[in-house]
Amino acid sequence: MKGQAENEGEGSKGVNLEELKNKMADFAEERDWDQFHTPRNLLLALVGEIGELSEIFQWKGEVPRGLPDWEEKEKQHLGEELSDVLLYLVRLSDICGIDLGKAALRKLELNAIKYPASLCKGSSKKLALLNKSTTTTSTNSNFYIRSDNENGATDGGE
Repeated sequence: MKGQAENEGEGSKGVNLEELKNKMADFAEERDWDQFHTPRNLLLALVGEIGELSEIFQWKGEVPRGLPDWEEKEKQHLGEELSDVLLYLVRLSDICGIDLGKAALRKLELNAIKYPASLCKGSSKKLALLNKSTTTTSTNSNFYIRSDNENGATDGGE
């Protein structure tokens, strides 16, 4: 991950999803919270945390990468809310029996097929259809439709 060594200091190693999953399971077990960690409850908690994350950016407009104008306290708060989202997502995937790391890598592979760089590079337009036949040529060059998003960004795949 870019900048990871900068944030963690020399010699530190990153945290992996398996470690987070195990720590979350231990955390819940120590508190006897497994009874409450149903897929539905975890999903609703995740949605709530995403709402809290959204509030941080609400009314700020676009912000540059790295958040150079943000105070350290704001960045720390952002890190806490991002962590809440990640932890609930990891816990939900564990409770549902989904290997989140493998699922994410598979999704990246599927998105690479669905959104080939040769057609999508440099464009924020959502891909509507690809010509499934490599032998048939089409006179219709309109492969894209505009995204419903205000800025035209894609949703990262479906």
